[in-house]
Amino acid sequence: MDAKVNLADALATFDEPFQPRIVGTMNDYKLMVAKTKGEFVWHTHPDTDDFFFVVKGTLTIQLRERDVVLGPGELFVVPRGVEHCPRSDDGAEILLIEPQGTVNTGDADTGELTAPERRL
Repeated sequence: MDAKVNLADALATFDEPFQPRIVGTMNDYKLMVAKTKGEFVWHTHPDTDDFFFVVKGTLTIQLRERDVVLGPGELFVVPRGVEHCPRSDDGAEILLIEPQGTVNTGDADTGELTAPERRL
């Protein structure tokens, strides 16, 4: 990555919720921006943690035993293997960091929400 990235500008290039876009890489990790609206899908990532940072709006990370509510400037890491379901009733804009090749729906059996790795 040899150019700076403005997250707001990157997020302004698309509208589809739960369709992350890669804005950079760091070692073997992809840095992605995404928009959320409504509820995603319950899933786990057996081999990696899941990093969420809220740029704008409110995002709730639903866990089986509790909900973690995040606002702008807040982050949460879901430990590997922990079932979770992101939700944002009013919509949120987020930054995600995960290993390249990680499927956004993890172990969930869903076709429509599974997004390809897409660069901006």
